Amino acid sequence: MNQIKDLPQNILLGVQFLFVAFGATVLVPLLVGIDPSIALFSAGVGTLIFHWITKGMVPVFLGSSFAFIAPIIEATRLFGFAGTLSGIIAVGLVYGIMSALVKTRGISFIEKIFPSVVVGPVIMVIGLSLASVGVDMAKTDWMLASISLLVAIAVVVFTRGMLKLIPVFMGILVGYIVAIVLGKVDFTLVTDAAWFSLPSFTKPELHWGAIIYMIPVAIAPVIEHIGDMYAISAVAEKNFVRQPGLHRTMLGDGIATSLAGMIGSVPNTTYSEVTGAISLTKVTNPLVLRISAISAILFSLIGKISGFLKSIPTGILGGIMLLLFGMIASVGIKTLMDSAVNLNKTRNQVIVSVVLTVGIGGAVIQFGNFSMAGIGLSAIVGVILNLVIPNSSKPVNMKE
Repeated sequence: MNQIKDLPQNILLGVQFLFVAFGATVLVPLLVGIDPSIALFSAGVGTLIFHWITKGMVPVFLGSSFAFIAPIIEATRLFGFAGTLSGIIAVGLVYGIMSALVKTRGISFIEKIFPSVVVGPVIMVIGLSLASVGVDMAKTDWMLASISLLVAIAVVVFTRGMLKLIPVFMGILVGYIVAIVLGKVDFTLVTDAAWFSLPSFTKPELHWGAIIYMIPVAIAPVIEHIGDMYAISAVAEKNFVRQPGLHRTMLGDGIATSLAGMIGSVPNTTYSEVTGAISLTKVTNPLVLRISAISAILFSLIGKISGFLKSIPTGILGGIMLLLFGMIASVGIKTLMDSAVNLNKTRNQVIVSVVLTVGIGGAVIQFGNFSMAGIGLSAIVGVILNLVIPNSSKPVNMKE
């Protein structure tokens, strides 16, 4: 009886959480150039799959980490979107492998392979490698870009509560209203859209170059996933890392991501926006997040919503990207700081320096038709350096 009585409130909360997830659920597909309806659909279905795998215990809504934006844009340029989808499927398989390793070897094994001295600079590379894309998009309308950027910054810095968790949504909303007033919105995209339409599905094409390129990108979201599970466990006062188990939550992310790649969408993973909302509201009922998932699926079938999202001017999205790519880079710096990585040690300086220069500098390794560059190459280089350089190097003496 209590569940029936609380149903209207839970529905309201579920829809509210979907708006908190707006950035990762809708902005990522818009920025990588695909129909946002397929992302809503895959996020909803992926979330329900996650809840099934984790026995309905964990209050999580899946979306696409901002860390995937730059790699997907670049991979699409290099290999085409259909080829990139095979890379996204492979990212899901990486989660599955990590899940098996966690179950058999424990979290310490992952921390040994991917310590903060490697993960931090890799996240920085993800944020900075395509910063020029954000600038180019902002150039299409600097005024709208500036307005959306300043609003998002103001929300992050000066607001509190739930509003603080949706800076992307607020930046786009205010920018869109200004664009309407100035007559810069093409409403034919909305009027021509059908009220009911199925999402635009895309069949993946096997491309080993895209797979090799995308697999290392999974490092940062995997590490984020571990942190999110501890955070949600603390809020709910339940140890989700132990029950249903971190291996199950990772597997849930992996299957949801591979499914997304199979139907033409962006990766679906646990991410920090919803974790933050749960921490703030203390809403830890998994049913609420399942309602968010069902809402996302229903919204994906309304063509007018997709048309509205597609009508957002490029300049507004560019302004948001200026903030997002920089914030991703700052998360990399924060990762180094929070883990107290000693950058006075020559070893750590070498790892961080080489990862950054290889990742941002455009280094490429090529053998015949095989090539590796950018984020993937920098991540592999970082892992190798961390394993082969002795952890006994002396601190750098700046006076020498």
